[in-house]
Amino acid sequence: MARRTRLQLALRGELRHTSVVKKSAASGGPLGDDPRTRDLVARSILENGPTTAVVLAANLGLTPAGIRRHLDALVADGALEAREPHSAISRGRGRPSKVFVMTDGGREKFEHSYDDLAVAALKFLASAMGDSALADFAKSRADEIERMLLPVISGSQEGAQVDALARVLTDEGYAANVLARENGDELCQHHCPIAHVAAQFPQLCEAETEAFSRLLGTHVQRLATIAHGDGVCTTYIPRISKTLVSSTGGK
Repeated sequence: MARRTRLQLALRGELRHTSVVKKSAASGGPLGDDPRTRDLVARSILENGPTTAVVLAANLGLTPAGIRRHLDALVADGALEAREPHSAISRGRGRPSKVFVMTDGGREKFEHSYDDLAVAALKFLASAMGDSALADFAKSRADEIERMLLPVISGSQEGAQVDALARVLTDEGYAANVLARENGDELCQHHCPIAHVAAQFPQLCEAETEAFSRLLGTHVQRLATIAHGDGVCTTYIPRISKTLVSSTGGK
């Protein structure tokens, strides 16, 4: 039992680091250096999700013209895709700014050794302790997510819980938003920090989906995942019209 506890703690640490390591301009060299600046631009979108050129320029200290030069190059390389913004997030007059999204090919280019280390560790866990240990780890991670989200969801007004969930997920690097449907909502996560790991261990996605269901007090259905090759993780949530009763499972 002690051995399992130590290994699970180590694995949690590795999975937390599967998101892209942040780089500052000071550590990455002068912003005028095209290859390094282009890397910063791509990594910013990978970590923070779909972004406009204006937002990227402000975050990285570049001019809009300078940032667009790097974005055009990344689109030409197939690392990024330019999309029209969703009508719900378009603001102001005039033509709305395009949103730049990381492609599947772009994600593959920027995967790093933390992913491989986490995959190797989970394979060892399953081999040494059995599939039940892997399931226990996935549930433990989902329980942590649930404990983090519960205060925000339970404190939200009725009908606003899904939007609150999306906001917290965005803060955690999942670039989430909500699309209204006729009988419910679709929670869209445009980035997954552990996509490479979850592709080999779907138990992580399954446990996360179950955590969302408990938090929202209703059955939810995962329609698509980045880990399985889809562009966005999409979860359908039936319209919530009752007071939520949620539990973290007592862990």
